[in-house]
Amino acid sequence: MGAPQNLPYLNCELRIIRAKNLEFIPAGNLFMRYYLSARNNERVRLNSQEIPSTASPCWNESISLECFGSQDCVEELKQQTVVFELRWRSTAPILGRIGGSKLLGKAEVAWKDVFESPELAIEKWVTTIPESRRRRSLLQGLKPPALQIGMKVRIPEAKEMVKRKMDARSTRWSECGCKHGGCNGGDDDIFALAAALEAL
Repeated sequence: MGAPQNLPYLNCELRIIRAKNLEFIPAGNLFMRYYLSARNNERVRLNSQEIPSTASPCWNESISLECFGSQDCVEELKQQTVVFELRWRSTAPILGRIGGSKLLGKAEVAWKDVFESPELAIEKWVTTIPESRRRRSLLQGLKPPALQIGMKVRIPEAKEMVKRKMDARSTRWSECGCKHGGCNGGDDDIFALAAALEAL
């Protein structure tokens, strides 16, 4: 795909659809935690909503990130991955408090796969890898949990980009919430806006 030399704007969408092969999970809540690369080798952590654990839980939840950038930002994005973690939390209070979550498995998907797809979008099942030796031994003979995720990149048409650029000029960065120093069409990191979502 031949992207323009200077991209004033990109839209990246992540979708957490569902999971399967969770027959062994006790009662509690399940959620997805995912990590996006940000500036200075930092990662932004986002959590999906928590839902009751079942053998095939369904979230069907998405997040959309928008930011101004350049061709260099696109090339950098192609080298990055999104890390997805499937996590479980007991809903039974211990000493009157709900405890932390446990990692059931982790999967990683490269943005490069999205850029190389014909529609700049993928939807697929990814198998998680248990983090601990104990968890691997518990899963012997069982299928590991799998996650159905979707990832998409959208490059707006020229007239839409012009409109967004004009809107950005008339908006102060402190009002737009992107916290990356201003919506001015500069060479800002493609995921600078994700920092604003870190509190979610």
